[in-house]
Amino acid sequence: MESAVNLWPLLGVGVIVIGFVLRFNPMLVVALAAIVTGLTASMPLMQIFTAIGTAFVKARNLPLIILLPLAVIGLLERHGLREHAQAWISRIASATVGRLLIVYLAVRELTAAVGLTSLGGHPQMVRPLLAPMAEGAAENRFGHLPEPVRQRVLAFCAATDNVGLFFGEDIFVAFGAIALMHTFLLSSNIDVEPLHIAVWGIPTAICAFLIHAVRLKRLDSWLERELGKTPSGTPATAGKVGE
Repeated sequence: MESAVNLWPLLGVGVIVIGFVLRFNPMLVVALAAIVTGLTASMPLMQIFTAIGTAFVKARNLPLIILLPLAVIGLLERHGLREHAQAWISRIASATVGRLLIVYLAVRELTAAVGLTSLGGHPQMVRPLLAPMAEGAAENRFGHLPEPVRQRVLAFCAATDNVGLFFGEDIFVAFGAIALMHTFLLSSNIDVEPLHIAVWGIPTAICAFLIHAVRLKRLDSWLERELGKTPSGTPATAGKVGE
């Protein structure tokens, strides 16, 4: 007879959701969720604190790894990284937001496919470089951007990085998800080489690239319609005034 599964430890997930929705301190929310999960799993309180302390000691160097690149990027931004990126892209007359992001999408997918996932990312690439370049390309063609339009451009920058990374890393044979799928298939007596799993991720990555590239081209068309201006930054009807 099968024993019943204890679902009470899932209350810890609810604690995290409620804590984040109410915008409590993330550290306190996670710690409270760990305690709730341990208590509902019938763990002694001292064992819970021991597990939390052990995990903290193992990951004590993680904040340094995360914060050090952010400090470097912040220093570069303070010395004009964003302004230089905008000025550089504005020199390319044919550059548009869609074209720029399509190029970045291709580079992001290709580098992630060979395991270089750290070359991009929101804090180290999108915010300091990609987003200012996209804004610069748009302002070079349309002038000052209204805030809703600017936020839409920034959202597409973030989405492009996500799509490129998500579908590109599935091609990398040493990616954790491929190892997980390989292990799961072995548990079902299906022996598939990790390389074969990675190869079958290529058609999905190509489809993702084509679909998102179409969305980026539509973004260029949307900007033309929304702002109603010519590449020179003047209103499209300006040439008809003297007629």
